[in-house]
Amino acid sequence: MTVTITSVDVHDVRFPTAAAGDGSDAINKGDYSATYVELSTDAGPTGAGFTFTNGRGNEITCAAVEALAHHVRGKTVEEIAAEPVAFWRSLSADVQLRWLGPEKGVIHMATGAIVNAVWDLRAKLAGKPMWRFLAEAPTEELVASIDFHHITDALTPDEAAAILDKGRDGMADRLAELERDGFPSYTTSVGWLGYPDDKVRALTREAYAQGWRAMKMKVGGPLDDDVRRARIIREEIGPDALLMMDANQVWDVDEAISNMAALAESDPYWIEEPTHADDILGHARIARAVTELTGGRCRVATGEVAANRVIFKQLLQAEAIGVMQIDACRVGGVNEVLSEIVMAAKFGVPICPHSGGVGLCEYVQHLAIFDYLRVGTSLDGRMVEYVDHLHEHFVDPVRTRGGRYLLPTQPGYSTTMKPESIAEYRFPDGPVWR
Repeated sequence: MTVTITSVDVHDVRFPTAAAGDGSDAINKGDYSATYVELSTDAGPTGAGFTFTNGRGNEITCAAVEALAHHVRGKTVEEIAAEPVAFWRSLSADVQLRWLGPEKGVIHMATGAIVNAVWDLRAKLAGKPMWRFLAEAPTEELVASIDFHHITDALTPDEAAAILDKGRDGMADRLAELERDGFPSYTTSVGWLGYPDDKVRALTREAYAQGWRAMKMKVGGPLDDDVRRARIIREEIGPDALLMMDANQVWDVDEAISNMAALAESDPYWIEEPTHADDILGHARIARAVTELTGGRCRVATGEVAANRVIFKQLLQAEAIGVMQIDACRVGGVNEVLSEIVMAAKFGVPICPHSGGVGLCEYVQHLAIFDYLRVGTSLDGRMVEYVDHLHEHFVDPVRTRGGRYLLPTQPGYSTTMKPESIAEYRFPDGPVWR
């Protein structure tokens, strides 16, 4: 039986997070929002996907989804699965819309929302959570899902196949480990930039008591404030727990190096987004500097707003990052994320996915689990970001225990929102926004 996608519905869903300072950093202070896409079918299951924005941006990404919807409406799941790259390019290289990117920004994020909804639908039809659907897929199917255009100087199809084939070795043992222990995580909920010192201290103490041994703080405000807040967190977690820092692109290159010289006293495990997201050479220079400043204890992490696989290719080739932070819906969905995960494995760089927002934790847990089971095959240096916001709006929310993610068990990508949450928070007519 074939399954046909009969309709594409997009919802502008926004949550009023800004007032409490949740999600606040050196640049972003808006309301966590999702351009939420539902693909209805003639077989019953609905595919759900979204891209994350920060408020009014939803108006633009929703319009972009509408502009791309004709590429998926009326298609069968079987024809999409048979030619996955052709389908992906119909969205990412739409002949009239590609000019607005290309392969970056609003059109690419809308592409990711639709593509992820298709993968959610495929996993639901297979009766498997997304991580298992990917981990158990034949190598040739995974390789056939990757668009290698513009990245063959870093990764060829044969190299990808070899990595994925090798990843089968020991997979059952790794899965048993995750089923027993869960997947390592860190929390960002303790250190938003808009939180006062007493709240940072209280949240850090609470997180440590709950079992978290890796925590991230936002930096990029006045340097004296950053140093003071870092000292507070380090005092609470002791010398052995990990403390990460995130500047959200606010610093220039020289400024980042200078500021990290001051912040190095708190023994940061990484500095995230220390400068502009597209500055490959700037990140490389900062990486060399922080390595020298800290004797190799600190590394550069970035990727949450890296626009596409080509940016990641350059970051890896330039040795600009020691941690790669893939984002589930900034790029063009699962197809493009697959290329990024396999490239990271070839270059020996661990992946710690960007998460938080609305639904990003639900998304990326599947990608991190797949990476460990089938690609990277090591937990060394690997963690998934956790932020304790808005999970209650999802049918299959993330679950954690002792600072670790527990494996999702329901079929799909964990992206389905509760209908009542959509109705309550839909902009501008939901009751919350009236």
